Amino acid sequence: MPDVKRTVRVITQQHTTNETPEQEGFPMRAWNISIHLLTPSGDLLPATCYEKVVYLLHETFGPKRMRQTFKEPPFTIHEKGWGEFDMSILLQPVGGNRNAEQTLQHDVNFQSGPEYESTHQVTFKNPKGALLEALRESGTVGDEGPVNGKGGAVGGTPGAGPKKVRKAQSKSVDMEKLAEALPMLGEEELLQVVQMVHDNKTEETYTKNDVENGEFHVDLYTLPDPLIKQLWDFTTSKVDMSQVA
Repeated sequence: MPDVKRTVRVITQQHTTNETPEQEGFPMRAWNISIHLLTPSGDLLPATCYEKVVYLLHETFGPKRMRQTFKEPPFTIHEKGWGEFDMSILLQPVGGNRNAEQTLQHDVNFQSGPEYESTHQVTFKNPKGALLEALRESGTVGDEGPVNGKGGAVGGTPGAGPKKVRKAQSKSVDMEKLAEALPMLGEEELLQVVQMVHDNKTEETYTKNDVENGEFHVDLYTLPDPLIKQLWDFTTSKVDMSQVA
């Protein structure tokens, strides 16, 4: 199994409190941090690929608070204090392999507004078993292969999918041009297309993973209308449609 990449979004929220300041001139603040996965389309998903998250706080929090562990998404820590500091966040993937632990560096500050975010690219090395299945919940895992093909279906022909084919599509979408343009996308863009299909397909959707030839087949005519429009908008933003026959 190839390595799998994901994007982690760390969200920090903070606000001042009415508590008596511990340090003169610095108001007390309550803050919290949570961990999420970010899809290519910008949606947040639960980080179910992790079994626990450990926050390593500044030593001034004391031995009972400077290391805190959470085992349920979104792994939110709630704390309070008056100072800013840098911290480490340890992400433990599902499966309990300590060698697979990922470390993020995070800046707790009060200058970025009441809520701020940071984004981190992480890599899961050769995921297997429960971790692999958990990663499938948030997107592709590298065994689907790139999208390609012509005609009315990506990776096939209009008749390649189930016999039950829907014909009513958005009038703003040229299905033939969409099928011709999809193979013109770059590799990373094709993976985003595969994820869009994976996340939005219905029971009527026909897909097939041809691992041997490195292809992912989908009958465009079996996709729901909103997904077709999403694919059309994405593809036309990446491909010069005047070059499509």
